[in-house]
Amino acid sequence: MKGPLFYSKILLFGEYGIIKDSKGLSIPYSFYNGALKKDNNTSENALKSNESLKQFAQYLQDVDSTLVSFDMDALFDDVNSGMYFDSSIPQGYGVGSSGALVASIYDKYAFDKITVLENLTRDKLFKLKSIFSAMESFFHGSSSGLDPLNSYLSIPILINSKDNIEATGIPAQQSDGKGAVFLLDSGITGETAPMVHLFMEKMKHEGFRNMLKNQFIKHTDACVDNFLKGDIKSLFRNTKQLSKIVLNHFKPMIPQQFHELWQKGLETNDYYLKLCGSGGGGYILGFTEDFEKAKQSLSGHKLEVVYNF
Repeated sequence: MKGPLFYSKILLFGEYGIIKDSKGLSIPYSFYNGALKKDNNTSENALKSNESLKQFAQYLQDVDSTLVSFDMDALFDDVNSGMYFDSSIPQGYGVGSSGALVASIYDKYAFDKITVLENLTRDKLFKLKSIFSAMESFFHGSSSGLDPLNSYLSIPILINSKDNIEATGIPAQQSDGKGAVFLLDSGITGETAPMVHLFMEKMKHEGFRNMLKNQFIKHTDACVDNFLKGDIKSLFRNTKQLSKIVLNHFKPMIPQQFHELWQKGLETNDYYLKLCGSGGGGYILGFTEDFEKAKQSLSGHKLEVVYNF
């Protein structure tokens, strides 16, 4: 048995902001993917994954059955005979490793599932997001459900607000374009739950809440609009502001050894960095109008291009 492939995702804009109703834009990233497998693999990874799936299956028994119900007999049979999630998606890197797993379990075991082939109304998208939120909370304590949604549908998702999401198209990539969105490997694994907890603690302070509303969300929303319209000039202007705000107000979410690199980008304009997911490690997202220049500026670091302008 080998299930269909589910891709990783990248939240281009909206990290933390979407918790407080900013816009967001999430795109599938097919470079990494995962699938359910049952093939007597006894490697350490397969055994660890199988153990985690056993706990996940237990958890799914208690998910609100008015929201979604699963073929639990089939799931327990498969898990007990060694099924695991075979994935190239790095964990703790902000590219949706648990999201792809959740999508694959829903796809295989959910009753009355909403499929990619039907007309995806906003109501259906919202219902899917709610189902995935309940499922993925097993991994993070709480989840927006967006990562699995992106992985399951494999299309860009535009978040207008918490209750308003839609499938969207993004401008075609320019294969010969100089500009790029890229991933910078921090070399450290990040944990989502502690970072989100830190954010919630910061939200108790009025100054931070005002900054979030008047600066962070304002520029995040502008970046989403600029990107979708292909207005690259404005996009880089707003991304620079966003990068600056994150460096000033989200420092604990940026690994210590990247504070200087972050600042260097703002000073040279060779690139601008922002969080990819919750931060604390994993990937950092970079935007540049000239990828060759950014590569020289960031020599010694591992970069992966996600999108070309």
